[in-house]
Amino acid sequence: MRQAAQDAHTSDAQAEKSTTVTKNEEDMTISVGSPRFEHLAYALGIGVAQPRISWQIVAPASWRQEAYELSFARAGGAWQSVAPVVSEQQILVPWPTAPLSSREQVAVRVRVHGRDGLDSPWSAPATVEAGLLHPQDWQAVAVGAVWNEDPASDQRRPPLLRRDFTAAGPVRRARLYATAHGLYEAQINGQRVGDDAMSPGWTAYAQRLRYYTYDVTDYIRPGPNAIGAWLGDGWYRGRMGWRGGFRNLGGTDLSFLAQLELEYADGNTELIATDGNWRAAPSPIMHSGNYDGECYDAREEKLGWSEPGFDASSWGAVVAARRDPATLVAPEGPPVRCTQEVEPVEMLTSPSGKTILDFGQNLVGRLRIRPAASAGQRITIRTAEVLQDGELYQRPLRDAKSTDEYISAGRPWEEWEPRFTFHGFRYAEITGWPGSMHESLLNGDVVARVYHSDLERTGWFTCSDRLVNQLHQNVVWSMRGNFLDIPTDCPQRDERVGWTGDLQVFAPTAAFLYDVSGMLSSWLKDVAAEQLPDGTVPWYVPVIPARDKWTPLRPGAAWGDVAVLTPLLLYQRFADVDFLHTQYESARAWVELVARIAGPSRLWDSGFQLGDWLDPDAPPQDPADAKTDKYLVATAYFARSAWCMARIAEKTGHEEHARRYDSLAAQVRLAFQQAYVQPDGYMTSDAQTAYALAICGSLLDGPANVAAGDRLAELVRAAGYRISTGFVGTPLVCDALTMTGHLEEAYGLVMQQQPPSWLYAVVNGATTVWERWDSLRPDGRVNPGSMTSFNHYALGAVADWLHRVVAGLAAEEPGYRRIRFAPRPGGGLTHASAQHETPYGLASIEWQFTSGRLDVLVTLPTGTSGVVALPGQPEQEVGSGQHRFSSAV
Repeated sequence: MRQAAQDAHTSDAQAEKSTTVTKNEEDMTISVGSPRFEHLAYALGIGVAQPRISWQIVAPASWRQEAYELSFARAGGAWQSVAPVVSEQQILVPWPTAPLSSREQVAVRVRVHGRDGLDSPWSAPATVEAGLLHPQDWQAVAVGAVWNEDPASDQRRPPLLRRDFTAAGPVRRARLYATAHGLYEAQINGQRVGDDAMSPGWTAYAQRLRYYTYDVTDYIRPGPNAIGAWLGDGWYRGRMGWRGGFRNLGGTDLSFLAQLELEYADGNTELIATDGNWRAAPSPIMHSGNYDGECYDAREEKLGWSEPGFDASSWGAVVAARRDPATLVAPEGPPVRCTQEVEPVEMLTSPSGKTILDFGQNLVGRLRIRPAASAGQRITIRTAEVLQDGELYQRPLRDAKSTDEYISAGRPWEEWEPRFTFHGFRYAEITGWPGSMHESLLNGDVVARVYHSDLERTGWFTCSDRLVNQLHQNVVWSMRGNFLDIPTDCPQRDERVGWTGDLQVFAPTAAFLYDVSGMLSSWLKDVAAEQLPDGTVPWYVPVIPARDKWTPLRPGAAWGDVAVLTPLLLYQRFADVDFLHTQYESARAWVELVARIAGPSRLWDSGFQLGDWLDPDAPPQDPADAKTDKYLVATAYFARSAWCMARIAEKTGHEEHARRYDSLAAQVRLAFQQAYVQPDGYMTSDAQTAYALAICGSLLDGPANVAAGDRLAELVRAAGYRISTGFVGTPLVCDALTMTGHLEEAYGLVMQQQPPSWLYAVVNGATTVWERWDSLRPDGRVNPGSMTSFNHYALGAVADWLHRVVAGLAAEEPGYRRIRFAPRPGGGLTHASAQHETPYGLASIEWQFTSGRLDVLVTLPTGTSGVVALPGQPEQEVGSGQHRFSSAV
């Protein structure tokens, strides 16, 4: 369907024209994609009885859905349709029929009706299957080895667990529901179950332990069968924390909790649960841990141990303990998986004669090796992010040993990859390798396998500057490495915890690049679970012990504000108001806590704060010593969270609360102006972060805001366009400049290559975002600070500005129902583009700037509308489809 050409607008005596194009002018068909349930791409074992349903539509330009119709098939029965619903909604619509019962499987399809009688056929069906929805569904107990271990030892050897069972006949359906205290991998009849890793992940174990559901129908055969599990310490009881000084944070037991449920062809059912009938024996894993790595002795393998008929007479009894089934929760996002394999790009020989493999990319994962070694030969793999003086440099890892060891059994074919650890690295030093490493590399005998939460990629960006493209690629790789079950701060040293402030500043970028809806909704539940009764939000979630700085827990601005700002951000990006309902009390408790701390003055000017953490001018060993007053930072965040809390209250129907928090935000705003803004318009902290906070937080009145923008631009120019902000200011400074008419200075910051700057790391070979602006110093030496990581996503929050301002693609309404296209060319760029897979489908923008003309192509998915705002031109409304614009700029 062609949309009429829009009226021309004249600029510089040239006409700006917009046209709408479709792929096929005669194509009037409408198609609907398979439905999705909640925020899951694969809805097996879903944890809600009434999952909401979403779908995408492909239709002619500007076509809009007016009604939808859902059809269901329960338990293989006939399709049954419910009455059509008159609604334009296609995202997270309510479940319209009887709730699911535990284990129930329902097929769903949808068709839509639109204007002019243009309706779709039925979509392809999608299946949703409930997990175990009620505590009484669980009969399994947690089982582990009965032998005693030294709870303080680093050399604890995890067990294998197994049992035999007999299937009474052909199986129609089989499901394995599994979790562990520690980490697990299940096997049935000698086959690995699933492809997930590091399961069940890291949650607030006492309150929430995740379980996974596996379809194992094809694993079961009539007659004898066997089921077993590998176990590893993981986060539950492995060495954790700064300097790795804490163990057994989840408990001292290492145990497997699972039930295998069989539904036979004749309709009968059988349950095989973990109980006292299982047996245990030491595994070939000598020890494993996240920080230190894994040691595996292949000579200790028990061949056939998870197959029927294995002689387990020498295996020992297990100890069983009841787990409160009310704490078992189904996953809301995807598990950790291997998503890529990376081969070495170079083999190096260090000055000391060591063999070092360079994988060309700082990544998170582990090596898979295929050695042809004699029995007892030990192969040692040490990893690190950087080299110094040509040698593997592990000092930045602090007390993380990051070492894997494999002891060969001497078989003709051996392949090994650690099971229960992960490393952040680019380089791997290998000793004890048999034969020619060069020949082995040619045969693919050593590869790096990349692991992270298997999130769906949803956002892309590119432009005409290769360094900026590499910066964006670095941001993507840092996110991949640090979104490993939880959003961590770094993946390599003895830390790797879920810092709340890091995620809070990076969440806008994360939500563009990947579908983080399920993963972060789960993590925010842990934030609420770990929140103190007075409202204090921990610095990191899940909480682990720490020394004086982080213990006892104290409230801190920017970090604690994750409880308010991130649920609202997720609502804006994914149009799911349940994020706000679920986190409402957590968010409100935080704002009320800060209000009590500030008192009648409405200034948060007391207590411990991190402020503008990692200001580049701060001393290496005191990263909180920033140029911006830490209490200015705290009060600015107080105002922002109070205002955002009012918006959350509005969206959730708490009108009285909304009025209170709007009033509170206004009071804090006035207090901020009186305390931190001088009569001449300068801030009491004459620093970039102070101005950026005030501008982006709408804390200044008109003339003061103009003055703040001008002063910020002066400071940026005076600094030679070098970065002068830390964790708090860096995500805001480019936006603050842009908002106050200083786009040139914003581009100057982004395009700068001298330290400190984003591109300094790029020109010095970075493939991920660094923790410090000068993690690698200009002399090629690693920063001497003990807190120096080469994979830390927080400072990559600038990518959100690249998406929204440089390319010009942003959500104008929740879920991108309305999209804003507002590119702002600059910095010498001649073209840029961004694509984002919105809940409605792919939205994109491409622009080219040539000889004073800006040519723009925007694409909106069916079900959305948008506004196009080009420099110097009136805004134009657009509907779904493709639209071209050409303008003199």
